[in-house]
Amino acid sequence: MGTIHINGECAAALGPPLLCATISKNMQSGIHISLAAERVGSLFGIPVTNTLITSWIVMTVLILTAFFVGRRISMVPSRFQTFLEWLVEYVYDFITETLEDRTWARRMFPLLMTIFLFIATSNLLEFTPGVGSIIIKQGAEWVPLLRSVNSDLNTTLALAIISVFSIEIAGIVAVGLFRYGGKFINFSSPLNFIVGLIELISELSRFVSFSFRLFGNVFAGEVLLAVAGYFVPYILPVPLMSFELFVGIVQAAVFALLTLFFVKLAIMEPHGEEAH
Repeated sequence: MGTIHINGECAAALGPPLLCATISKNMQSGIHISLAAERVGSLFGIPVTNTLITSWIVMTVLILTAFFVGRRISMVPSRFQTFLEWLVEYVYDFITETLEDRTWARRMFPLLMTIFLFIATSNLLEFTPGVGSIIIKQGAEWVPLLRSVNSDLNTTLALAIISVFSIEIAGIVAVGLFRYGGKFINFSSPLNFIVGLIELISELSRFVSFSFRLFGNVFAGEVLLAVAGYFVPYILPVPLMSFELFVGIVQAAVFALLTLFFVKLAIMEPHGEEAH
């Protein structure tokens, strides 16, 4: 639930985990959204933000879930275990079919599933009671103790860095450092040099596309729910929240699938090498 403040006073909890929106008393200045995550404290001199605390909760949930599910695995599977095994097998086979290499599928499966589960859990957790509606005072301002993880650009950028570096490392391991680097630095002709430069810019642009796509969708959804919750409370937020739940899962799948497809492109032989 998001929190709306009128003239600095906590007025009501509305919408999704938020963004502490500040609304002027006469509504002339509109709704002001905090893009940056709010600082709620420090640990050994390191600033701790509300999105960081929420990310710790997400990691704890995933670790505990893995621990308890792992303890219940048996040789005679229950219906739930059978469903999980089918789901894992389906995803693993899809990755294998995409990469056309079972060895690479085995290498990339943990990374891709971790990315999906972390993003999906983070997006679903933003609708948990207490996220965005528990308010603490920091100085002269009231800020939410917990905030949606992916509404912080720092988090989505960190995920993008992990994804892009994994893609590049996979390409280097698959075809070799010099052959992989030859896609970007090629002095054999002016045309090849320009093409390689375009390829390099395309690779670097993934940091922006990965991070801003996820951040933009989550943040925009929160703003939409905040506005809807303020102007049309109790009616409009419900279908919008259901839609945002769906969008949260889709965004997790898109992030993982893009990583998978770019890994596929990275481990392929460079153009023109197949004939040698």
